[in-house]
Amino acid sequence: MKFSIERAALLDAVNQAQAVVERRNTIPILANVLMQAEGDGVSFKATDLDIEVIDRTVAQVERAGATTVSAVLFHEIVRKLPDGALVQISEDAAQGRLEVTAGRSHFSLATLSKDDFPVMASSDYSVTFSCEAKLLRRLFDKTRFAISTEETRYYLNGVYMHVAEAEGGRSLRAVATDGHRLARVDAALPDGAEDMPGVIVPRKTVDQVRKLLSDDDTKIEVSVSETKIRFATPQITLTSKVIDGTFPDYARVIPMGNTREMKVDAKDFAKAVDRVATVSSERSRAVKLVLDEDRLTLSVNAPDSGAAEEELAVAYADEKLEIGFNAKYLQEIAAQVDHEMAVFLFNNAGDPTLMREGDDQSAVYVVMPMRV
Repeated sequence: MKFSIERAALLDAVNQAQAVVERRNTIPILANVLMQAEGDGVSFKATDLDIEVIDRTVAQVERAGATTVSAVLFHEIVRKLPDGALVQISEDAAQGRLEVTAGRSHFSLATLSKDDFPVMASSDYSVTFSCEAKLLRRLFDKTRFAISTEETRYYLNGVYMHVAEAEGGRSLRAVATDGHRLARVDAALPDGAEDMPGVIVPRKTVDQVRKLLSDDDTKIEVSVSETKIRFATPQITLTSKVIDGTFPDYARVIPMGNTREMKVDAKDFAKAVDRVATVSSERSRAVKLVLDEDRLTLSVNAPDSGAAEEELAVAYADEKLEIGFNAKYLQEIAAQVDHEMAVFLFNNAGDPTLMREGDDQSAVYVVMPMRV
């Protein structure tokens, strides 16, 4: 194997692959990236046995071939090469080394046989559809903050993607919850996605897919089966197992009878919560909200360090209400608001609170209160 490639193109390709590799693993080959040179390009493949990513890029291939090399080490070397460098890569199969040359820099890296590299079992995808990157980005960006990190409730460790009935008809819906807060976001149903099975996309997969979605004009081909999901662009294919579990009936925890409505500037609210929470070092950081006519008072009382209070002008015309929340949860939910105004709907101090983005019904957030 021998090829030449621009440093920038090489770095982009290797960056996506090395991010999938687990830093700690007991199987040496899983720490490596498989590079295959043929035709007018080279592909880089990495896997942790749950996710597989293949990144293809153009290169000047002199001699076709394939080998594997440490993904993290190779990425670090490429990252530190000078901008604009032409990188020459060749395999010395007899010595089991990969030779990397750029200008006056030369590296000789240990390799492992390509034959030992695991192949993710293929899947018969029941549904394949194409959608814009910005549609998927919105679904994932607005829900992933609520993904649970509790391993015992593994079925909450991802975003539940499925087809659902919404006010405007059928939609592609993403839901995530950790039992303390919930995010539910709808998007227009892409053509061909009508029969998509509901799947739970793992947190790590969501984070990796997010890297494919930065360009609004990119079209993403999504293929779904009961056990796997695949996201593909012309250059990158990411295949992942989905979480083998049943997502809970989230509709039951979305309050429908909350009538006390508060409208507040989303950015002002998030900043005020952040300021008053500064005096408390506790992770829970309870913030007390006192609602009265067109006025919201936020306060934190931390006996060890002090107290803080701030007033905000809001639109509220119901009876007085006192309710407490985890400051971090309030900030994360407020950060999702793209509109100027956040609309909170309360019932009482012990019931879950619902939040919407202005008049937009396609995104709904729920947060549980806490005692203060």
